[in-house]
Amino acid sequence: MRSNRLGRSAVEVTELGCGGGPLGGLFTAVDDETAAATLAAAWDSGIRYFDTSPHYGIGHSERRIGAFLRQRPRASFTLSTKVGRLLVPQDPTGQVEEFQVPPTHRRVWDFTRDGVRRGVEESLARMGVDRVDTLFLHDAEEHFEAALRDGYPALAELRAEGVVGAIGAGMWHTGMLSRLVREADVDVVMLSGQYTLMTQVGLDELLPACGERGVSVLGASVFNSGLTATARPAAGAYFDYAPASEAVLRRAHAIADVCERHGVTLPEAALAFPLRHPAVAGVVVGMRSPEEVRVNVTAFEAEVPDGLWTDLVSAGLLDERAA
Repeated sequence: MRSNRLGRSAVEVTELGCGGGPLGGLFTAVDDETAAATLAAAWDSGIRYFDTSPHYGIGHSERRIGAFLRQRPRASFTLSTKVGRLLVPQDPTGQVEEFQVPPTHRRVWDFTRDGVRRGVEESLARMGVDRVDTLFLHDAEEHFEAALRDGYPALAELRAEGVVGAIGAGMWHTGMLSRLVREADVDVVMLSGQYTLMTQVGLDELLPACGERGVSVLGASVFNSGLTATARPAAGAYFDYAPASEAVLRRAHAIADVCERHGVTLPEAALAFPLRHPAVAGVVVGMRSPEEVRVNVTAFEAEVPDGLWTDLVSAGLLDERAA
């Protein structure tokens, strides 16, 4: 599997990365055995980039990924995690929103220098590793000024100390990410759901800014909550964490029609699309089982003809700037 470098850093990622959200029990519980088998399947397929966060299952994802990667040579993989939420012990009652895990901790927003450094230390301890390759400010949309003012300098400090190799932010808000790219010295941004088959908002400002500044982009949520993860979205399919509207479903089916004429499936096109842009270094896909790994890797490796993109533009189903 091909690898690309993140910005001007020395960090490289495989073009397909394993996202750790599902391994934290996102929406559906995942046991330790299944998580380990999923990671083993990803490794065996050639994936060498693994992304996680304290947010994913209040540390479950980090612990599981760390336990797996500690068995591999440190130089053989790339690992990223995120800061912005600290985990605070609490009385384990109820559930952790979105994640099906015992609610032993609650998440507290903190983008201060001390919060960032404490978050990194705690993540390293949970994973049992001595460093991470890439560190992201996570979901800072509602805390952006604090993240830019205090969080980014803390990340830059950790990079200068050699604790991390590359820094950036993972968000869905393209305007805020564009500002970060222009005002700070970051290596990479992880863009969630805004440069996909269904949505090309990233072309308006962010991707051009990244191209100008030499900043890499990692595409996350490329299936937009599962809408394009199957050959045909079913009724009730989700789009960006909410039930898809009839208009969105019609558009997805229209894209699938064009894909079929080219002998391509919707998920094959969804995985291939972001990597056509020169600023995009890879796509990160959450996987919760060995079968999901197999399906995603097979789709990722499919040949997608250039004529597909031209026909999608002609049909008004894709931004012409992305052809």
